Amino acid sequence: MRSTFSAGVLVLVLATGAIVSAKGTTIRIVITGFALPAPIDLRDRDVVAAFNVWSGPGTRSNGVEEMDGFIVDWRSGAVEPPVTGLREFEISFYADRNFSDTGGPVYVVSYGFDASSGQGYVYLPGRGDPRYGANVRSILRGSKYEGHWFRASSAWHNVMGAYVSGAAPD
Repeated sequence: MRSTFSAGVLVLVLATGAIVSAKGTTIRIVITGFALPAPIDLRDRDVVAAFNVWSGPGTRSNGVEEMDGFIVDWRSGAVEPPVTGLREFEISFYADRNFSDTGGPVYVVSYGFDASSGQGYVYLPGRGDPRYGANVRSILRGSKYEGHWFRASSAWHNVMGAYVSGAAPD
């Protein structure tokens, strides 16, 4: 009985890994926007692999929606960022298994940094945004998330501070 249970758990773990890996992992992140003379192209796997598009809301583990991952502090919920003064960037994510018809990014978001508060925000494009269609072909997070701003995760905030001048507190 115990070996049957162990074998069943092993099959479940392997199957879950196959489902997650079928989506791919992040291999490249391109940052454009606020006063950047040229795009910043991040390809260091130690940096980009931590920001998997297929993590967080829209994914499930053991039937429970995941609330950690990607570049968003999901647990804080949607927020209203300052209306003015945000330093805005577009962040494009590329995966090793690219689902884009054009070879382009699999997911694109906006990142805004409020220099007065030191807070970073992430906007997930919603209906009506030209980026929405491509994003939901990769992962559908739902109307509770798409079309809203969220606080950036501390890990993403640190990456922006390390690679983009003026995108995080000094």
